Amino acid sequence: MCILLIILPGPDTAMTTKNTLTSGRSGGIKTLLGTCCALLIHTFAAVIGLSAIIVKSALLFSVFKYFGAIYLIYIGFKTLWSLKNNEAAASIETDTENKYGQKSCFRQGFLTNLLNPKVAVFFLTFLPQFVDSGNNTFVPFLIMGLTYTILTAIWFIPYVYLINQISTFMKKPATQKIVQGITGIALLGFGLKLAFEKSHS
Repeated sequence: MCILLIILPGPDTAMTTKNTLTSGRSGGIKTLLGTCCALLIHTFAAVIGLSAIIVKSALLFSVFKYFGAIYLIYIGFKTLWSLKNNEAAASIETDTENKYGQKSCFRQGFLTNLLNPKVAVFFLTFLPQFVDSGNNTFVPFLIMGLTYTILTAIWFIPYVYLINQISTFMKKPATQKIVQGITGIALLGFGLKLAFEKSHS
């Protein structure tokens, strides 16, 4: 079930695709590392009960939700804006050389996942179904969270390599415009969807 949830396209997939195309394999891997670090934080937050507090508190849920939505909308708008200004194809190599580019890839992967309250909801609603409430839940919860993180890495590493292998085709100006346009719209869509997400859905 976790594998199906991981491969289902979402903000993490959109961000990894974008950064792999613009910053190469290294950018995609750094985005993945950011995502996995955020998942580990979600895991430990769930283990110690912080995620439960966020899910139960409409205010805290809303804070995370709107920060996450604003961030996704910002990245989506930025992607479309560079496309509008015809900077996409010309800036691919310069983006790779930008000394802040790789740091940005990690940060984007990290914040995209961390600021998504739906991940906290998943950890608090799905995983507990497989925990024996009569025993200590710390270790089982920790193992399941780590398993989910490892499965995420197992899926995205070959995904990044695949996108990088076909990057020559993907970086053609016409293809790049289409991919960047789709990615930008997808990120905007995910951001708007997150903004209208109900706190107890």
